[in-house]
Amino acid sequence: MDKRRHHRSYLLRLWQAEGSAWRASLESPHTGERHGFASLEALFAFLEAETAAAARRGPQEGSPGDAHRLPGSDAGRGCG
Repeated sequence: MDKRRHHRSYLLRLWQAEGSAWRASLESPHTGERHGFASLEALFAFLEAETAAAARRGPQEGSPGDAHRLPGSDAGRGCG
């Protein structure tokens, strides 16, 4: 069984637009891809869809997180 943790990393930006509506954007530090959201609800829906899709795919060899792990880090490695 593969016990490595799979993860997604994003730079999250939040700002309040005129009329008090919150806006958001996510940027992948790995690819530079950006996603913009007109509401927090849209942001949460995106994150739920991303995590659900990852759960359906299951563990993958060579996931993007593997290439960006800090040297010497044991983060995400199974113990025992």
